Amino acid sequence: MAFEESDFLQLSGLQHFVFCRRQWALIHIEGLWADNLRTVEGELLHERAHDESLRETRGDRITVRSIRLRSAELGVSGQCDVLEFLRSDIGIPMKGHDGLWQPYPVEYKRGEPKDLDADRLQLCGQAMCLEEMLCCDIPEGALFYGQIRRREIVSFNLGMRRQVRASLEEMHELASRGHTPRVKPSKACNACSMKELCLPKLMKRRSAADYLAAAIQEAL
Repeated sequence: MAFEESDFLQLSGLQHFVFCRRQWALIHIEGLWADNLRTVEGELLHERAHDESLRETRGDRITVRSIRLRSAELGVSGQCDVLEFLRSDIGIPMKGHDGLWQPYPVEYKRGEPKDLDADRLQLCGQAMCLEEMLCCDIPEGALFYGQIRRREIVSFNLGMRRQVRASLEEMHELASRGHTPRVKPSKACNACSMKELCLPKLMKRRSAADYLAAAIQEAL
């Protein structure tokens, strides 16, 4: 099955979805957004990574930035912060360069490595888009964390790829219904920029529809 482009979801939403399904729905279905210090710091970190004019060739490594991604099979589009091409016997040809080159996606994150796989699955989703676009296999990539100034190598194993597909299938199903999941409060809520829009403590006790109905009734 191939998705129509009008039904594509944002690939960046995969990280939001794995972190919190309700956060993803508030942002990508209801169109809500709120910044906090973490989101602003993340945007600043991405500014240089997204500078398309910065292209580097150093020995056996070519670095390009802000590559547009899409996958009709997965039904997503987005971009890759940094895409490195490493000289390799199992790579792909590149115009203007001799030999073969292995694509290697790199995603920039502001904090440090986390136990939750949200960042890793987003990177794996990028690799799966690139595989469809470039007709190649991409076994691994890297997450660069600004807080520790170091990379974490991520291997795109079969289990991770299955989780990407399962998450995207659920995202498409929720998006087609326009459904925002109920809140599941956790410690992570305190650091979420969407906290004041999500109202996790209040929504734990009642649905958003009930809350809005009561608010409208009070205003009459």
